[in-house]
Amino acid sequence: MSKQRVLIVDDEPDIRELLEITLSRMGLETRSAEDYSNATRLLNEENFDLCLTDMKLPDGDGIALVEFIQQQFPNIPTAVITAHGSIDLAIKAMKSGAFDFVSKPVSLDTLRNLIENALTLPSTAQQVSSLTESKYQIVGETAIIAELRRSIAKFARSQAPVFIQGQSGTGKELVARQIHLQSSRGEAPFIAINCGAIPSELMESEFFGHLKGSFTGATSDSEGLFRAANGGTLFLDEIADLPLSMQVKLLRVIQEKTVRPVGSQQEESIDVRIISASHKDLDAMVQEGLFRQDLYYRINVIGITVPTLSERSEDISQLTDHILVKLNKENGSKTTLGKTALQALMKYSFPGNVRELENILERATALCENNEILIGDLQIPEIEPTADNSLTPLGTQTENMEKEQITQSLEENRWNQSATARALGITLRQLRYKIEKLELKKP
Repeated sequence: MSKQRVLIVDDEPDIRELLEITLSRMGLETRSAEDYSNATRLLNEENFDLCLTDMKLPDGDGIALVEFIQQQFPNIPTAVITAHGSIDLAIKAMKSGAFDFVSKPVSLDTLRNLIENALTLPSTAQQVSSLTESKYQIVGETAIIAELRRSIAKFARSQAPVFIQGQSGTGKELVARQIHLQSSRGEAPFIAINCGAIPSELMESEFFGHLKGSFTGATSDSEGLFRAANGGTLFLDEIADLPLSMQVKLLRVIQEKTVRPVGSQQEESIDVRIISASHKDLDAMVQEGLFRQDLYYRINVIGITVPTLSERSEDISQLTDHILVKLNKENGSKTTLGKTALQALMKYSFPGNVRELENILERATALCENNEILIGDLQIPEIEPTADNSLTPLGTQTENMEKEQITQSLEENRWNQSATARALGITLRQLRYKIEKLELKKP
């Protein structure tokens, strides 16, 4: 098997020689270039698996080389190594497509981690395809979903923090998992946490861990989320819910790449990629002083927006099939969706997005009879079935009118639910659902 090849670009001979020796000891073959023009010549003439470049070159800079490689050789990860490090430069490099950005002097451990991560990226379309066909696949064929998949594949080839914007229920965690699976960290842990679900007094311990006895109730050591995700990805969902005091501590961890457990005096190095998400407008929160600008700057190196279901309504049919297959497998059933029920779903606005579609189908699977979901089983707020299960917009009725109609029919049938259901042209299960929903009680 041939050795993997690395292109080293630096105008200092001593640095080139040091990197050549280090990489050679790692079993890698190297070629070197002292400037931008020689680097691009070698890239056009030979095959490489990775490029390490200095930021400042005699005839250009590392970011220009990153952009050239992104355009001409997108499968070659490029890391920028520089003595002129700054947050602004790092973010600019990452936005241009750099795999990673590290400052000189680079420790051997840092260099090894960088190279190992870069060289384990999925390199072929087949590898990426096998990853996307997992249980975390993103379903849909609309143009907006195709673009989302392209963005995921591109962002997966980087170590940069990613911020995912999207309404509740659109699938932000699914996008985060796909970025993780298609990255060099795909075999390492993916740890997801909802920041709004952690009590503020426990946040520091949950994030960074604690030592036994460090506070009341700490009966044993805890590694915390960051150390649990070491080598992998930490997904911070609803990051906008972090209190300002915790935002300061999170910023420090991202900058220093170290954590200190509660009760410990020792800093511990971590290698974690941060992916965060929120349905809130962080730009507006920054302006209002509710979210730190410097933290937003660090987590939003790469931004991605997940479309609403109404923006990709053509995917509803395919999504419905996918969800029903999953539900049937879980329940050991063979439930199908009636044609008119599908038409109702296609007309619905889905304010709760894909999650709402999943909930509607899960409930309908439980309500339906004879393994076929009809319109009434969907219980969609904007659509009501007639006796023949055709569509009637609920906009012509109010909930009070519906309540009055059902109450009148129940009274006419002496609260016999089977007879009432027949009179209304709905199933007994649907009637019971409505009685509970409308809080109807026998006098």
